[in-house]
Amino acid sequence: MAEIKSTMEKVMERLAAMGEVTGTDIAAEEKSRDGMRLAAAYLRGEQPDLAKLLAAQPRPDQPLLLQGIVRTLLRNIMLPRDEDQRQQAEKAVQGLLLVSGGGGDLRQMFQEIKSILDRYLEHREQLRDQLKAAFSQQIDQMEGTLARQTGMKLKIDPGQHPKFKEEWQRLQGELNSQYGRAIDQYKSVIEQRLGGRK
Repeated sequence: MAEIKSTMEKVMERLAAMGEVTGTDIAAEEKSRDGMRLAAAYLRGEQPDLAKLLAAQPRPDQPLLLQGIVRTLLRNIMLPRDEDQRQQAEKAVQGLLLVSGGGGDLRQMFQEIKSILDRYLEHREQLRDQLKAAFSQQIDQMEGTLARQTGMKLKIDPGQHPKFKEEWQRLQGELNSQYGRAIDQYKSVIEQRLGGRK
């Protein structure tokens, strides 16, 4: 019964906190969401020039719209699993370049992010190929042993071996952590510079 009362108290606190939200706060949040929608349209290819679109909006709305745009574009900059995701991340970087005016050290940061994304995919593929080669030697030995024992020739894919999957998860986790920290540092600076918030 104490848990139920505790949960009810929490709900009541949340409702009380919601009562403190003003109409101005709601309008500001809606403008930020409009910016998020503009960025999403840009990422889908529906809006080719995000900077021009932002400049066409009423001046008082631009900071909140920019906040939403920046938030959405930054969320789409992530470590890619494939070429399509890399292209999507690069498009988000390009959108940030457009809305930032492309000046100063931000341009350099955007280039660094693109470079990190490219290196990540290359490094990821190299690691996977190296791991697969290492497991191939062990698999070849297993195939030979099984062929001698059963009299049948088997072909085992090293990438499907449970130990391979376990080791790949570990290596990929380390790789993601290393590259993810670098990307997150740049994203944090960009967010601060362009006036976005989390």
